[in-house]
Amino acid sequence: MFNLANNLVLVMSNTWPIVLITVIAIVSLRITYLIKNKTKFILYEELLALMFVIYLLMFFQVVTHQDVISYGNNFIPFKEVTRYRVGSNLFYKNVVGNILLFMPYGFFASYYLRLDKKRLAFLLIFIVSLAIECVQLLIGRCFDVDDILLNLIGGMVGFFVYRLLDLITDKMSRRTISTLLVFGIILGITMLLYIMI
Repeated sequence: MFNLANNLVLVMSNTWPIVLITVIAIVSLRITYLIKNKTKFILYEELLALMFVIYLLMFFQVVTHQDVISYGNNFIPFKEVTRYRVGSNLFYKNVVGNILLFMPYGFFASYYLRLDKKRLAFLLIFIVSLAIECVQLLIGRCFDVDDILLNLIGGMVGFFVYRLLDLITDKMSRRTISTLLVFGIILGITMLLYIMI
């Protein structure tokens, strides 16, 4: 089965220095900004912004540096996807992995732009996914149209998660949202640690 722990450890081992330095820089700048401008501190907004930065740094590592088994460029939709047997390691890594990789992007893009239109979310996800495939082609990796399709699925799932949470949280206080977010982060970290041990 797809070994999430090994992939997570690999990405973290390659990105932790840049993540740590970036987080320290951003947190110190943000705290200074909040104090200097006497701006109200809203925990869940600060945590979401920080998680988005960490996600982007790890995302960059995965799409530009991670070793990938490739069979050349693919410009035919569903050609590569149908090669993987459902349930195999390659299926989880290449199909499920591409979908999961873009879910946070769809969520964060929707959250920060307050998107309520599917078409705009789709367009933004498509632009970034196409850019990634073109850059991968330029740096010696392969272009795969199936990756774009899977990224679109993942990004749109992220958009729909945002829309659902937006409907639910409209009726909640900021304190409740902050508490749920902190609880969710702690639960997520605990689950990742459990998987890795």
